[in-house]
Amino acid sequence: MDHLDRITLEPSKRGGKPCIRGLRITVDDVLEYLASGMTEAEILADFPDLEPEDIRATLAFATTGR
Repeated sequence: MDHLDRITLEPSKRGGKPCIRGLRITVDDVLEYLASGMTEAEILADFPDLEPEDIRATLAFATTGR
């Protein structure tokens, strides 16, 4: 499975920023949570719509620049 399939771009959602699976949670949001010291478990607990694969997709997206 290509984790990057979980990243969506919709001009009408969050100003066209890359989002997770069409949710209103952006790649930048997840990266900021990780950078602030939140663990994956904490992020998933705070945002029950997210799945572990979404966090991996976020990191893959950030490292590939896609």
